Amino acid sequence: MLARVFFFLIGFGLTVIGSVYIISYLNLFSIGYNFLEYVNFIIRKFECLCAFFGFLIMFLVVMIPGGNYNELHL
Repeated sequence: MLARVFFFLIGFGLTVIGSVYIISYLNLFSIGYNFLEYVNFIIRKFECLCAFFGFLIMFLVVMIPGGNYNELHL
């Protein structure tokens, strides 16, 4: 249980860091980049990929059942 909380917080932190960089790189539009150039730029930056990896970690932690608990699953 504690490991799941830890990995969820790690995923959340990575998502926040990546999202901040993606939003900050929106300033590229003001210097003449179009949308495809912007997307091409952010998919090549590791700090922007942290948003994807963080979201993936959070999704896996929430969706994969863990433990042998007698919980009611609906």
